[in-house]
Amino acid sequence: MNALLAYLPTVITFVAVLAILVLAHEAGHYLAARFFKIDVEEFGIGFPPRLTGWKRGTMTWSINWIPLGGFVKIKGENESGHHEPGSFGSKPAYARGLVIAAGVLMNLVLATVMFTAAFALGTPQLAEDLPANVHARDYRVQIIEVLPKSPAEKAGIYVGDIIDKLDGTTYATVTEIQDHVNASATDGVVAVIRRGNTIFTRAIVPQLDPTSGRRLMGVALVETALVSYPIHVAAWKGIQATGFYLKEIILTAWDLIKSLFVAQKTAVEFSGPVGIAVLTGRMAKLGLASLLQFIGLLSVNLAVVNFLPIPALDGGRFLFIVVERLRGRAIRPKLEAWMQAISFYLLLALVLLVTLQDLGRYRDQIFSVIKSVFGMS
Repeated sequence: MNALLAYLPTVITFVAVLAILVLAHEAGHYLAARFFKIDVEEFGIGFPPRLTGWKRGTMTWSINWIPLGGFVKIKGENESGHHEPGSFGSKPAYARGLVIAAGVLMNLVLATVMFTAAFALGTPQLAEDLPANVHARDYRVQIIEVLPKSPAEKAGIYVGDIIDKLDGTTYATVTEIQDHVNASATDGVVAVIRRGNTIFTRAIVPQLDPTSGRRLMGVALVETALVSYPIHVAAWKGIQATGFYLKEIILTAWDLIKSLFVAQKTAVEFSGPVGIAVLTGRMAKLGLASLLQFIGLLSVNLAVVNFLPIPALDGGRFLFIVVERLRGRAIRPKLEAWMQAISFYLLLALVLLVTLQDLGRYRDQIFSVIKSVFGMS
């Protein structure tokens, strides 16, 4: 039971992050629908079955049992040809398109808010050539890369970890740490590692690199400081970060799509619910600012993925409206319904495939949790 409780914060954080992302997205649809005077029949927090609900005017607010986000039910949204007053279909194409796109736009707004908050709280940055208007503190040597199958990876070292001490001595520079590791005995070094608010020790046995002739842990190190910005500067940097990640994710998605038609390998790795839950736990341990940045990155990802021109997603529904405008009439309801159903099941199959991949990738951690829960050695 104690082992299970140890992982409870990760589960709660994952559910909270997912709820924030989905509710922000649905709030975008809701606000846009109200702006264009489209009736909203229900705004649900969580997914059915319903726990409780109350009515305000013609709309129901509900709280549901499955706490993984929420939903907005807009009058006539999924009924082609539904043209009653106040219905989705009664509005012009531009209004319907903006209602659909509003969820994606709200995710970009959420990302900007998360990045802004992170920059205001303080994020790790290189401790050199810092602007004059920032507050820098907590100077440290931080790990920015862990090589596969390296001594550091075998010791359970992660990207973002901070080296507080080596063999009881505190070092302020990368060079000092590298020199100490190189001079270490064959039985290795004992490193005091800081990960968020957690401090622990790891025994690392450096390997001799035949090229350089030096003993190496298999990590890349930088000297960083925790840098916080005034709120107006943090807001601008939040906007810049959102734009940067939006561009990078779109380019990555485009490369991935091209790789489907051209014989080339892609370095893109997907993560499903299991992978995101594991990463959320890691980010939470690194501190609030790191978790906020992670939420911002997930929100940008959700915006891009949800606007892909796939019928079951907002991007596909937006595409149907564009096609309607170009051809002067809507796509036949039966054809649209079939396209949405097929794409939905294909996406469901993709999620299942990615989840199986995550289970393989994180199997050691998952088995460790299962063993500890059931008292297995």
